[in-house]
Amino acid sequence: MSEHWLADRTRLIDTSGIRKVFELGARLADPINLSIGQPDFPAPVEMQRAAVEAIQQGRNGYSLSQGIPPLRESLLAEVRRELGQPDRDLLITSGTSGGLMLALLALVNPGEEVIVFDPYFVMYDSLALAIGARVVYVDTYPDFRIDLNKVESAISSRTKLIVFNSPANPTGGVPSDVEVQGLAELAQRKGVVLLSDEIYRAFCYDRPFVSPARFNPHTLVIDGMSKSHGVPGWRLGFAHGPAPIIREMLKLQQYSFVCAPHPLQWGGLAGLKADLRCHIDAYRSKRDRLVAALRDDYELVVPGGAFYLFPKTPWGTAEEFVHEAIDRHQLLIIPGNVFSRKDTHFRISYAAADATIDRGIEALRKLARGRRS
Repeated sequence: MSEHWLADRTRLIDTSGIRKVFELGARLADPINLSIGQPDFPAPVEMQRAAVEAIQQGRNGYSLSQGIPPLRESLLAEVRRELGQPDRDLLITSGTSGGLMLALLALVNPGEEVIVFDPYFVMYDSLALAIGARVVYVDTYPDFRIDLNKVESAISSRTKLIVFNSPANPTGGVPSDVEVQGLAELAQRKGVVLLSDEIYRAFCYDRPFVSPARFNPHTLVIDGMSKSHGVPGWRLGFAHGPAPIIREMLKLQQYSFVCAPHPLQWGGLAGLKADLRCHIDAYRSKRDRLVAALRDDYELVVPGGAFYLFPKTPWGTAEEFVHEAIDRHQLLIIPGNVFSRKDTHFRISYAAADATIDRGIEALRKLARGRRS
């Protein structure tokens, strides 16, 4: 096929580095897979049962593009109660990825600027580049904290959007309440839309989660059930924010995703009542065990949430380190340059069985200590 057939935007983004490692793992005989951000616990039984019943009852056609009314109304009522913002509106999306794409399409013109904190989830800058935006990176190394002075300096007359993620992928970082409030108020003062990706909000281990929408009612929030309920393949996301933005995202969804998977929305409705505390507690324990096991060999910032560690490599670049991890130990981890303009760190996902984590700890210790001996 001739390359001139392809749109220029296809050259601006690469295949996901996470997916490359995930596909590599599928070819290995017995990998230690600490690469993919996919919960290892099953969906709540009541959620599974409701989805199956919806299929059997013939709820297999399109739903309303904004989502089935019971799910949408339940989520919207909870959001309005939590934030005390009765004018907020909500849309069920085809995963948080779908929500992010709709948000960028609805808000950002080609040539306008999107601020992204480095390290960042791979989709943020790729989607912005694909729609013709200019990405402005704000460095958060070495402690992954938000410096509001850096953010303010990065804002220009072309800035349209700031993308914020807490708890963060890949670092697990959870900014302080003061940082969250400061960022929210800065965006409001500058007239810039703040997009808050809150897909990991359930996994906030050391203090209650705080959304910037509490301090800035114009914040657009992207959320979903993939991580909290162990159903990433169901594509159940939602977005809430100012009604004019949600209205335009809905219009775009009608011409793109159409709707989130209809029968699975009924499963999501049942999942709203599920008790998730045992899974959150288990993942907090996984974090603590990994941190305790690795802190003597690796420079790392203790993550406050999500299910990732982002240690600094003890030698070499992250890409070199990860290649050796895979070649020598069949250990699947992700090099930092997938998430960053730097290649000094690597991501570990502890969304894995304890036995897999124990094997990973052993391999990581050998990788660090082998070069010191």
